[in-house]
Amino acid sequence: MPSLLSFSPEGIYCEQAGVHIDPWRGVDRAIITHAHSDHARGGSRYYLAHPTTKQLMHARIGRDLRIETLWPGQTGTINGVKFSLHSAGHIPGSMQVRVEYKGEVWVATGDHKRQVDGISEPYEPVRCHTFITECTFGLPIYRWKEPQEVFAEINAWWRGNAEQGVCSVISAYSLGKAQRVLTGVDHSIGPILVHGAVANMNTVLEGCGLRLPRWEQITADTPKERFRNALVITPGSAIGTPWTNKMRPYSTAMASGWMQLRGWRRRGNLDTGFVLSDHADWPALLQAVQETGAERIIATHGYTEVFSQYLRSIGYDAVAESTEFAGEEGAIEERQKTQGESPNDQGRS
Repeated sequence: MPSLLSFSPEGIYCEQAGVHIDPWRGVDRAIITHAHSDHARGGSRYYLAHPTTKQLMHARIGRDLRIETLWPGQTGTINGVKFSLHSAGHIPGSMQVRVEYKGEVWVATGDHKRQVDGISEPYEPVRCHTFITECTFGLPIYRWKEPQEVFAEINAWWRGNAEQGVCSVISAYSLGKAQRVLTGVDHSIGPILVHGAVANMNTVLEGCGLRLPRWEQITADTPKERFRNALVITPGSAIGTPWTNKMRPYSTAMASGWMQLRGWRRRGNLDTGFVLSDHADWPALLQAVQETGAERIIATHGYTEVFSQYLRSIGYDAVAESTEFAGEEGAIEERQKTQGESPNDQGRS
């Protein structure tokens, strides 16, 4: 009997329904877990996604995409296969895909995290027979602090800079991480200014009903004095470019799970870093696996070999599969800027 889901050259594939999940090449029908660019790509004929992901895809890829929507918990059936979406907790609109056919259930997570971030729907455990999971941070060294501890560190850095008249520039991926930083910091310290890419995502998410604190988009007319005690949230690719000249003097930081690794701040030419990830850490990955009740686990990106090997050692039928998903995108973007490395190399950092 063939597997309910398989790994094709185009992506994760359900042959019975003729549907791909997060395909990395154009296909006829695609279900999208979330709107990050390594999971949501153009070129497919029809799409199915959460309503928030639909709006984000229109903004990021194009208005001409043909996207049907499914709310969490709703079920759609294609050729006898039942599909439903369940929150992944990764970013706003991020969903796991539950696939059921003749009593067999698979779940594909996309990316996921357990920490409640104030902007995303909380992670929902889903029972299944086979669980396809990311393991971007699938090593025991990755264990996240509570978010309030990390934001206390960010606030202390920003406050110290503001008292010295120094602008605080923090690198955070424009979709998900930027809004998480915006929501989590202490707004009494000073104004929060954002790069145009962040502003675009803020606008779409606010249009989808997400309530964000006050923010300002940086334009050519933003006066230099406005930056003195400000927090600037920007994609990492803008740091150190002429765009930041008007902000001098400034201090740079990055919010990412990769900040737990020594050497990342130095390689990115950053003054400091904060360990804040939108992916599950080691304990959360193991908890997610356990809660599914699944006997078979497929690890798709990150430390796939290490994670699947560990799962086999404790009794699971676990394998690793190659995909074109990238992982912690803010870090990938920064690495491409500073090292010229491929997104597919991230698991070896």
